[in-house]
Amino acid sequence: MDKLIVDSQGRVTISNDGATIMKLLDVVQPAARTLVDIARAQDAEVGDGTTSVVLLAGELLKEVKDYVDEGVSSQTIIKGFRRAADLAINHIKEIAVDTDRSDKTKFRELLEKCAATSMNSKLIGSQKEFFTKMVVDAVMRLDQDELNEDMIGIKKIPGGAMQDSILVDGVAFKKSFSYAGFEQQPKSFDSPKIVCLNVELELKAEKDNAEVRVDKVSEYQAIVDAEWKIIFDKLDSIVATGANVVLSRLPIGDLATQYFADRNIFCAGRVSKDDIDRVCEATGCRVQSTTTDLTAKHLGECERFEECQIGGQRFNVFKGCPEAKTCTIILRGGAEQFIDEVERSLHDSIMVVRRAVKNQTVVAGGGAIEMEISRYLRETARQIEGKQQLIITAVAKALEVIPRQLCENAGFDTTDFITQLRARHAQDPERFRWHGVDIDEEAVTDLFAKFVWEPALVKTNAIASAVEAACLILSVDETVTNQKSQDPMAAGQPMPGRGRGMPMGGR
Repeated sequence: MDKLIVDSQGRVTISNDGATIMKLLDVVQPAARTLVDIARAQDAEVGDGTTSVVLLAGELLKEVKDYVDEGVSSQTIIKGFRRAADLAINHIKEIAVDTDRSDKTKFRELLEKCAATSMNSKLIGSQKEFFTKMVVDAVMRLDQDELNEDMIGIKKIPGGAMQDSILVDGVAFKKSFSYAGFEQQPKSFDSPKIVCLNVELELKAEKDNAEVRVDKVSEYQAIVDAEWKIIFDKLDSIVATGANVVLSRLPIGDLATQYFADRNIFCAGRVSKDDIDRVCEATGCRVQSTTTDLTAKHLGECERFEECQIGGQRFNVFKGCPEAKTCTIILRGGAEQFIDEVERSLHDSIMVVRRAVKNQTVVAGGGAIEMEISRYLRETARQIEGKQQLIITAVAKALEVIPRQLCENAGFDTTDFITQLRARHAQDPERFRWHGVDIDEEAVTDLFAKFVWEPALVKTNAIASAVEAACLILSVDETVTNQKSQDPMAAGQPMPGRGRGMPMGGR
């Protein structure tokens, strides 16, 4: 289910992403802020499973609350938690299925299934077939050694339907602020030469820069002529390289804009750093901080550049880049809140596919892996003596919160489904290992056979983070707060008096 959050400024956010919800909540309680931190860490490290990690950490603390009330040492509970986490993570590594990368077609199908699984609970679940191909295409266009998700640009344009979203094989960014003369510039090139600058090509008023004292009008004119010569030298050096497209992080003024337009050159100033960096990655050019010694070797290339209309906005698009290790997803949709949630959903899917490419082991979703770990911990706990047996059993029960919450979200009978899952996993662990909650069929089925797959790293990282957060909270035995003193005579407060002197007594 989605949550509607209104912040203190009146901004509305609709999301079911755990990290987004936790970030927007104004959490003051120190222990609760730990849960916010683990949700952010899960989002940064893996990208998915942010809701699961918060649920699991809360359930772990809930299960051991009675033991704390009965006087069991928190250190005993912490040791039990960490032992259970080690057992669970090792068991996941043992049963996780390795993926075969030799067959590219099958490997792509695997990545699409992992992306579809992460979209099942999202707002875009109804259009997952459309978006899974887009997400996998985007990740496969990246450098497969680095897999830098920052090289995937996501631009949002209100209007249209979700199916109008497109993936640009290259770089696309919104048209920046332009001066007079811009409309005279050409708006498309085949095989253009591209130069990226960090240089300001604009005349500034003298009063904003410096104070100059002159005795003659000719001296003032010499200063003005020198300033014009400087900017024209910069423009001439850029044109001499043979560049067709000029991009700069800093402003390109009306003089330079008209100068380039007269020579059939396209220019854009105030381009964001992220967009400039992605253009450089795609075309092979490098950002130059000066126009001195600017040569053709500093330029980039692409098959086609054009400025086109997408929705109600104009975009600069670079296609067919020879060194393209970047791409751009342009999202369409109705309300802005809707597009924002689509962006968050795609971010989770991109991170999941990225992790699947790097780690190459997958497990079944839908609560199947949690029930399998729960069964394994229950059986292992029987062979452990002492109080840790109770703690490990409590961890096993806490893991059932994931399939239980899935049942509640789908409107199923929670008790009926959980008992079925317990019975099947206990009867034949090998045969029913991947049985979980199938929301589409409203039954307990083999989810691995139905291709509900997730990278094993999502689960191992969630368990490790949840256990560490629970251990951190349990290790605290007392909270000390330093309240601000309300006594005006307390240390650090100014003493009353007249001006800077001491207070005066009576006459």
